[in-house]
Amino acid sequence: MRVALLGAGTMGSTHAAGWAEVQGAQVAWVFDRRPDAAERAAAVCGARVAASLDQVLSDPSVDVIDICLPTPLHKRHVLLAAAAGKHVVCEKPIALSVADAEEMIAACQQAGVRLFVAQVLRFFPEYAAAHDAVLAGQVGEPGVIRTSRGGQFPMATDDWYADFTQSGGLVVDMLIHDFDWLRWSFGEVERVYALSTAGRELNRLQYDLVTLRFASGAIGHVEGTWAHQGFTTALEVAGTKGVLEHKSTLSTPLVVHQRASIASGGGVAVPESPLSESPYTAELRHFADCLRTGAPFKVTPQDATEALRIALAAVESARTGQPVYLKGGR
Repeated sequence: MRVALLGAGTMGSTHAAGWAEVQGAQVAWVFDRRPDAAERAAAVCGARVAASLDQVLSDPSVDVIDICLPTPLHKRHVLLAAAAGKHVVCEKPIALSVADAEEMIAACQQAGVRLFVAQVLRFFPEYAAAHDAVLAGQVGEPGVIRTSRGGQFPMATDDWYADFTQSGGLVVDMLIHDFDWLRWSFGEVERVYALSTAGRELNRLQYDLVTLRFASGAIGHVEGTWAHQGFTTALEVAGTKGVLEHKSTLSTPLVVHQRASIASGGGVAVPESPLSESPYTAELRHFADCLRTGAPFKVTPQDATEALRIALAAVESARTGQPVYLKGGR
């Protein structure tokens, strides 16, 4: 399986390292408008540096185009890859609008190529384990879910994250991870309400709080910030049988506290440790395996689109101060 990697920034370099660990796959080309960045990423995975995008797309030996470019470039390059008959890996978010996402999906379907959107949170061991614990009923019927994700403001070429029209801001770029995981674990979202510091001359210290109401009746609280030093995540699921907790600052990042019966006294803690393999390598390995076998992806393009729909609803709610109702919402 021969891969061409577009973009050699932070995520491109991460994907280059991930592909180097995927047996049966080889990065053939790296293309970036910055030759020095392309050289560095190519050295990680034993690839060559492409002189142009056309050189990559016209190579008949290339099976997969892996798009790690800034978000506003996703649509154009997915359409070009599909037209060239290449399967596609595209970094999240899939696009900046639902209409663009749907056009990208349709183009890949019409071309007979598969599209995988790298919503990597499903491949983080602690989040995968939490998903499985919820579905196994370990906390009973979920009532309230809280997630938190925070770090420093991301810096990139041309400072494109600071342009809300290009990045979508904190909610579309970062909290979309949590929206995807929450929908995967708890089902469809009916109502979105959000508060944000965006637009208050604090874009590099942005803070957002999003409340989701699920069709099941459960409530989700999603907190995100670009004002932290370092990067941390947290998760809490409260249900009728107990509470599930994850904090990235703990050495055991997932602990399930099951409420014991009155007769037996105290509770039981069940720790789960993360795997040693990078989640980014795991998602690329999953993509490659599914491409070989024809198995469905763990994250479908439609899943990525629905996560984007939730994120855009949160942006709209923060702008208007009103809740936004999604399909079935009231």
